[in-house]
Amino acid sequence: MVSTIQQQEEITIGFKSKKFLVWLFVVSSTIMFGGWTSYYLVFMASKGKGHGLVLPQYFTYSTIVLIASSVFLFLAARSLKQGNRSRQRQFLWITFILGVAFGVLQYLGWDSLVQTRANLVNNNAAISMIYVVSGFHLLHIVGGLGFIINSIAGSYKQVSQEVAEFKQDIASIFWHFIDILWIYLYVFLLLNS
Repeated sequence: MVSTIQQQEEITIGFKSKKFLVWLFVVSSTIMFGGWTSYYLVFMASKGKGHGLVLPQYFTYSTIVLIASSVFLFLAARSLKQGNRSRQRQFLWITFILGVAFGVLQYLGWDSLVQTRANLVNNNAAISMIYVVSGFHLLHIVGGLGFIINSIAGSYKQVSQEVAEFKQDIASIFWHFIDILWIYLYVFLLLNS
């Protein structure tokens, strides 16, 4: 009995430390993206110019797709809490597919920027920042997809409810963060063009 309590405490401590690391990553990523957007504003103020581009429609579509993915991830978490693992799994797969669709739409957005001769390397750092922030955000999406796959794997392995909720919580924290981050970046770029 005592060893079972000790094992449970070790598991709880492990969960808390892993969740803390995810929150630490969220905070450090927020600082990083905040620095880049600050750089963009300083560049605009010193040069008197923004990027002067109309953002590709693909960025609008990708924003809608990412918001929809967060809704499905919320539904997955709710299904898990209700004990419906098969429904949770369906919503997680939809979230994963929408995450991949976001990546494809970002690529198409970059391609349309290149078609207008707005390349990554050019004489306007503001244009380069569009690629930098959207590219690093896409790397965060790839990490978020890893968390979602981990949660999907847990739903197939029939792990305990506590472990399944932990995996779902980690995926939700990270995914909702990158969703909010993209909305911020998209609105920031729209308002400062």
